[in-house]
Amino acid sequence: MKRSSSCKIDHGPAGTLTPLMEDPDLDSLLGAADDDHHRNVHVTPLRARGGGKCNYIPLVPDHSSPPSTHRHPLPDLRGISIGASSAYYIIHQYLAATGCLKHDKISTNMYASGTVKMVCHETEIGIDKGRRSRSRIGARVNGCFVIWQMNPGMWSMELVIQGGNKVVAGSNGKIVWRNTPWLGTHAAKGPPRPLRRIIQGLDPKGTANLFSKAECLGEKRVGNEDCFILKVTSDRDDVMERSNGGKGEVIRHVLYGYFSQKSGLLIHMEDSHLTKVLSAVKTPVGNTDYDADNDDAEGIVYWETTVGTSMRDYRDVDGLLIAHQGTSVATLFRFGDSSSTMIRNSRTRMEEVWKIDDIMFNVPGLSLDYFIPPSDIRDAANLPN
Repeated sequence: MKRSSSCKIDHGPAGTLTPLMEDPDLDSLLGAADDDHHRNVHVTPLRARGGGKCNYIPLVPDHSSPPSTHRHPLPDLRGISIGASSAYYIIHQYLAATGCLKHDKISTNMYASGTVKMVCHETEIGIDKGRRSRSRIGARVNGCFVIWQMNPGMWSMELVIQGGNKVVAGSNGKIVWRNTPWLGTHAAKGPPRPLRRIIQGLDPKGTANLFSKAECLGEKRVGNEDCFILKVTSDRDDVMERSNGGKGEVIRHVLYGYFSQKSGLLIHMEDSHLTKVLSAVKTPVGNTDYDADNDDAEGIVYWETTVGTSMRDYRDVDGLLIAHQGTSVATLFRFGDSSSTMIRNSRTRMEEVWKIDDIMFNVPGLSLDYFIPPSDIRDAANLPN
């Protein structure tokens, strides 16, 4: 195994960036919306300093079963749509291109480490009597991450960014949990889902399994590549399970994969996540003042997150082609009911350049103990110690 330097970075100035938003935590969105209305000021969803309001859930939308360790036989495609059957053959070609179909060695676990460079481009648009806009580019910061994965469905990730902030997330195959400096340790709502950093080029079989129920939408040119477009939509039951009672609702979560017609490899992935939140709004008193004690009125706030990742630099690792570099761009758009003068629109864009320094399959000694949730998560979920 190629040994890489330890995951250490120089601590820079206090200004740091939270990781790329991939799937906003509904609890934090509720808190951000309420804080925004009660203070009558704009709250930036993704901050350029530690303690951002929105949490980082590095997950993709679909709850899929663990990838099979067996060969991929041709199924009976009679009775299914042309889009679904086309998607199957595209995924079969992807498995062949990455070496999965001729890879006889069964991989039970995986380790990877790498570095990230982040920058936040923020644009704010206020909607009220004094309509205004503002743009700002945040500081560039460096970071590093370590990922562990074990079948079936277990993973763990630690991400450290400049300034000492650390995000930890994991799954034991039954529950997903995470720990952030601004929200502490808590469990993610809904069924366990794959980690995005693994799906974007580190685990070809997991990626193929994620798109196993995809539909082919057609063709599109991405950069210099002609690509097939595959679409995966979260099941309605999974989306409802991730909602928060009557105050918040996950409306949709869709994933798109762009597979090269020439090489068969996945070169771009994009997912879109839309959440609706009901938040208390101050009702106006007269023309200019607001009643600070009246929280009866409700406003609707929407949070739409779009994350696009381009993957490149595929290299052979134990017979599999693994993406070693890429760029991810996340855009978080917050908009509200136009009937409310207290809800302001904002848009935040973050960019991350990532690189894999070290990767290894079938790590000796990796066991279930590495994926045990924290004690408070086990107690809340009634999991055995």
